Amino acid sequence: MKTRSLLLLLGSTCTIAACDGLKEALTAHTDVAAKAESQELSVTRLGDLMGNSSLQITVNRDVAMLIADLWMNYQLLGLSAARGDSLNDPKLIDEATLGVTSNIRLRRFMEGVASTFKAESASEATYNQASGGLLVARHILFQVPGGATQQQKDSVRRVAEGVRARTTTANFADLARRYGSDGTREQGGNLGAFRPGDMVKPFYDAVAALRPGEISMVETNFGYHIIQRPTYAAAKQEFDAAFGQGSMRLAESTYVAKLDQEAGIEVKSNAATLAKAAARDLSGHREEDDVMATYKGGELDVARFVTWVESYPPQMRLPQQMAQAPDSLVNHFVKSIARNEVMLQKADSAGIKLTAEETSQLHNEFKGLLASLQQQIGIDAASLADSARSVPERERLAATRVEAFLERMMAGQAQPVSVPPPIQAVLSSKYDAKTYPAGVDRAVERASRLRSSADSARAASQPRSQVPLPTPPADSARRDTGATKRP
Repeated sequence: MKTRSLLLLLGSTCTIAACDGLKEALTAHTDVAAKAESQELSVTRLGDLMGNSSLQITVNRDVAMLIADLWMNYQLLGLSAARGDSLNDPKLIDEATLGVTSNIRLRRFMEGVASTFKAESASEATYNQASGGLLVARHILFQVPGGATQQQKDSVRRVAEGVRARTTTANFADLARRYGSDGTREQGGNLGAFRPGDMVKPFYDAVAALRPGEISMVETNFGYHIIQRPTYAAAKQEFDAAFGQGSMRLAESTYVAKLDQEAGIEVKSNAATLAKAAARDLSGHREEDDVMATYKGGELDVARFVTWVESYPPQMRLPQQMAQAPDSLVNHFVKSIARNEVMLQKADSAGIKLTAEETSQLHNEFKGLLASLQQQIGIDAASLADSARSVPERERLAATRVEAFLERMMAGQAQPVSVPPPIQAVLSSKYDAKTYPAGVDRAVERASRLRSSADSARAASQPRSQVPLPTPPADSARRDTGATKRP
């Protein structure tokens, strides 16, 4: 699942193997951007796909690598279909879905731990004291539009003050539904329970200054709010639920802090650098063994870190977030992954694992997803067999269909088909595929030239948008040089 990244330290001497490897890295495959078994993605092909794309995609190395990865995955999917390889190897599937199964086991372990927590119960006393900073409020918002003048603000404030003068506990909800200008109006202005930081500070402070049952008014950057802190009897359901959740979070935080101390988790000084490098190319770091963090009884390396990252939902865009996040935040995330490893050890000790039925279901879902991907691209085994008899013929047909699909995709005529990491992992474990950075860079250069030429041709073909104005007489020009006052 991983491609090792190399740090080449050039000294005065090197072994023959090392020097040969360096020579190959610097000189080989300059005309090839990627390879999947016997199929090659040439520099010219990749450059043309990007440079001539009607989608007007950004031309850079990251995009080129993304397209090359898609090409490799599609070609390997076609190859497996052409050879009748269902990839139905339970051991490989188990290894490829390790991130998924680890998350399931980790969740069950934490559910068991949470069941031992003793949550503190809410009461009228904790409500009145705003224990933990927890408040409940209702409001009626009179919005002030952006860029409003002081006169406009005063006008909105006078309306708010007029409504405030006749607002009571009994009619608060009705007035909120009538005058409110945000999403809470249909709920009678109910904001539910919140803590410091959930609301802008002037609003939170104004609610905190009220005794239960009191009504007041406050100005924020949103406008003017008539606010009420309801009594405990009126807010009991929402407050008790939020208080219980907060109590459980506190218990969990206490457990995690104790776990960190006992495990002795230490994040390496270069962890953020390693994490960001892996985030830019997850598939290229699936075998990297650089250590990112240590703990009693084990260590977290880049390969295992990538497995965890790939188990997160794609919509979270975790790799993109890591690439842009400050190192301190990335280090914190690395520590949380190391903590997951520690808790998985505890889950092992507790005998927490997937049932045979769950494992079977996971394998079936893997096979179903594989078949769906091949059908979407048009390289499923059945359609290939209909048009080609021998394995070599089916392989050539699959490769041709992949190229055609990629053409349609880059022309905006087909949606990209994302190949999930577990399937990528099984494919890469059975077949040979890799990208060549030098070739990718050359493809980017070619695409940039094509894009530049296309932009120049497009600009030249555009009609002139302005008609030159006649030059005024010299004396007229002199008369108009002074600044003219306008009403």
